[in-house]
Amino acid sequence: MPEGDTVWHAARRLDQALTPSPLTRCDFRVPRLATVDLTGRAVLDVTPRGKHLLTRLEGGLTLHSHLRMEGAWNLYAPGEKWRGGPAHQIRAILGNETTTAVGYRLQVLELLRTAEEHKAVGHLGPDLLGPDWDPATAEANLLRDPARPVGEALLDQRNLAGIGNIYKTEICFLARVTPWLPVAELPDAAQVVDLAHRLLEANRAHPGRRSTTGSHRAGQMLYAYGRARRSCFRCGTPIRSASQDDRPTYWCPQCQTGPVPGGRTGTGTHGRPRRTG
Repeated sequence: MPEGDTVWHAARRLDQALTPSPLTRCDFRVPRLATVDLTGRAVLDVTPRGKHLLTRLEGGLTLHSHLRMEGAWNLYAPGEKWRGGPAHQIRAILGNETTTAVGYRLQVLELLRTAEEHKAVGHLGPDLLGPDWDPATAEANLLRDPARPVGEALLDQRNLAGIGNIYKTEICFLARVTPWLPVAELPDAAQVVDLAHRLLEANRAHPGRRSTTGSHRAGQMLYAYGRARRSCFRCGTPIRSASQDDRPTYWCPQCQTGPVPGGRTGTGTHGRPRRTG
């Protein structure tokens, strides 16, 4: 599932390519929208909301899409070959005179009245990259289920919108807690919320080069995610991995405090991670 910064960049690219021109091409390849034709309507803006994309059009309509695990919006110039996948994976085509946006493998695609966008995204918590960001509300949301593991709570978009599995893992590492620690036992829930906001804000400026360590060198951009059996940058202990809520999760058994699969507990005895670049 994409992270909030990935969706933010997708929205920005679509907004720059499609607004404010009228659509000259519109083709939906999902049954519920098969007869819908939006040609002639201007695209007013493309706005991210957590991991959701809201494409607002003239006439008070909004096209709501979600990338889920494998979806993508690709942009093509006139005459350029489409390379996003086989034709049967295309779910939407929106084009103007200069650009065609092709939506591949979109598992969520629906047309709403703009005034009713809340039906699609009203359940979301504060958006980490949005104008509605509110750290106090995000913290309160995390803490309202005290027994819930922090990793699961961070991924719940109803608490705060925009965190995916990579950021979940990295936030827990930087906060020195395991993803299985109950949120009630967090030493500082406000710090966790602040870490989430700062990481996504920092990576908004680097599309396709996500880093939580400060380095953009290959193999040094993330502290824990995807680094199973490799040495922890903080203490040298091999990073471990296990599944949490059907997602791969990574942690350092020496540096992070809290329960882990198998009944053992992380020790959390080491200090700040060293810089890697």
